[in-house]
Amino acid sequence: MSRRKPQRRAAQGITGAVLATRYRYVIGDIQGCHAEFVALLEKTAFDPARDRLWIAGDMINRGPGNVAVLRDLMALGERATCVLGNHDFFFLAVLAGAVEPSPGDTLQDLISAPDRDELVEWLRRRPLFHVEDGFAMVHAGLLPQWTIQQAQALAAEVEAELRGEHWQAFLRGLWGGKPVLWRDDLAGADRLRIIVNALCRLRFLRPDGSIDLKPKGRPEDTPELIPWYDFPDARWRTHAVFHGHWSALGFREMGDVVALDSGCVWGGSLTAWRLEDRAVFSVQGAPAAQGHFAGD
Repeated sequence: MSRRKPQRRAAQGITGAVLATRYRYVIGDIQGCHAEFVALLEKTAFDPARDRLWIAGDMINRGPGNVAVLRDLMALGERATCVLGNHDFFFLAVLAGAVEPSPGDTLQDLISAPDRDELVEWLRRRPLFHVEDGFAMVHAGLLPQWTIQQAQALAAEVEAELRGEHWQAFLRGLWGGKPVLWRDDLAGADRLRIIVNALCRLRFLRPDGSIDLKPKGRPEDTPELIPWYDFPDARWRTHAVFHGHWSALGFREMGDVVALDSGCVWGGSLTAWRLEDRAVFSVQGAPAAQGHFAGD
């Protein structure tokens, strides 16, 4: 990542309150690993009175502590900026009747939580994309056709649906892998589906710029495809971008892109990047019964 010099800032919260900020920590996929999340905050000496968290999606699922993770993030209020990932969407889709949990999912603690409705209300009001001070955060990736400003506007289209009265019907019509190639004139469910698939599921692109959602491994194992962050002449390259989602990458700094999914739930680690001085912190995850770096 280039040597940007973010200033210590007083952020404007959605309530209008000014949040004086010392440090901002960007954290990769937690996926219900609550003990590791708490340990990472202790290791960074996170101070909720002066610091802020950026969470790069997939707060829940596959780990044992989903409810505790969401409650902790909710309690931080505007001190935590959390974008939605594919597992967060999946939980909401389960509740909407759009999909069924698989044997590897660990959503039952959320489904049976006494405060489930409050947790769901909070979750479906999270953004899909965050931009601040020349930095951007997304769960999975960005399409090369999009500028940062366009990605913000497109994310807002999905956020409006998810926050609306008919959010469950929206999710029931969302699931699927097509279309794979962006066009500005896409409309309706096709438009919203490809926006979500890019922001929350993307890893690889074909040479024509279309999405290929099937491969989940390392880029060097799929040389015929292009990692989204390596696509030439991508229009979003005005900002440094933080993302998660891709545990096979692990933590990687790639120019102005930083990958932060270091596979905690698969026996890897949970990683935080401090924006103000580029310091990196990590804690080891518990051994994974399903196999190291085995899933989404």
